[in-house]
Amino acid sequence: GTLSLADLREFSSVWVEPISTTYRGWSVYEIPPNGQGIAALMMLNLMETLPLAEYGPHSAAALHAMIEAKKLAYADMLRYVADPKVSRVPTAGLLSKHYARERARLIDPERANSQVAPGQPPAASTDTTYLCAVDRHGNMVSLIQSNYHSFGSGLTPDETGFALQNRGGLFSVDPAHPNALAGRKRPLHTIIPGFMAKGQVRIAFGIMGGWNQSQAHAQFVANLVDFQMNLQAALEAARFTKLTFGGNDVRIESRVPVEVRTALEAKGHLVRVVAPFADDVGGGQAVMRDFATGVNFGASDPRKDGAAVPESAPLRAP
Repeated sequence: GTLSLADLREFSSVWVEPISTTYRGWSVYEIPPNGQGIAALMMLNLMETLPLAEYGPHSAAALHAMIEAKKLAYADMLRYVADPKVSRVPTAGLLSKHYARERARLIDPERANSQVAPGQPPAASTDTTYLCAVDRHGNMVSLIQSNYHSFGSGLTPDETGFALQNRGGLFSVDPAHPNALAGRKRPLHTIIPGFMAKGQVRIAFGIMGGWNQSQAHAQFVANLVDFQMNLQAALEAARFTKLTFGGNDVRIESRVPVEVRTALEAKGHLVRVVAPFADDVGGGQAVMRDFATGVNFGASDPRKDGAAVPESAPLRAP
């Protein structure tokens, strides 16, 4: 059979962190995958896009909306949910409010949908890593690396254990384009470690996030220079990102005041509000050296899982 006595003997219970979403101001928690609690949270995210209170309890409109939300949530659950120890479950993507808004567009208020396919939730951004360091002498490193997509080309050289990147995917297939695909040629790519300097101050910085990087770099520099923020505040400050190359759509973190977003819409921008500290706008790290005082500074973006660690901290490798 498929299972052995060893499989059963080696199984043990584990403590897990709950997953959660917000529903009209309430925080709702469920058991994470491999359980089906994520489907309840996905349903709530879908239902939050609809005016259920206006429909009324047990009204045809409210029940129809919830039934259709169930179909969408369960289609995704059956496609993506498995044991996270064995399979990569896109939990954050499935619970994304933006993803819920996109899926909710499939709900027809007048007709039931008998054929519901799973969606394509955003995958966890695991393709780019940035780090920076400054030592007691003021030597600095700004380093970024990326496979482009999460597993790059999906090809692993024999007897190695690492995947080859797929940066060639950014070549143009138009032979007349300057970035046309060709041998012995490097494609346009997105990974950019940054430095800035003035007087006795040197700063190494980088912000991960695909095509978001250069626009996030510019906002970080403006936060430091124009708005006189310190290093940490400049990374944490609310950002926008525009990931398309045409049109007026732009994503803006919800910490930007409503009146500002309204003013932007009045100017013709199509504003899409994302989470207060959204992965959409990337996440970064920065270090600074003031040579006048000999003091080093470090900052880490709360949008990612990095940390600013002093040189003498116990986390430093011996």
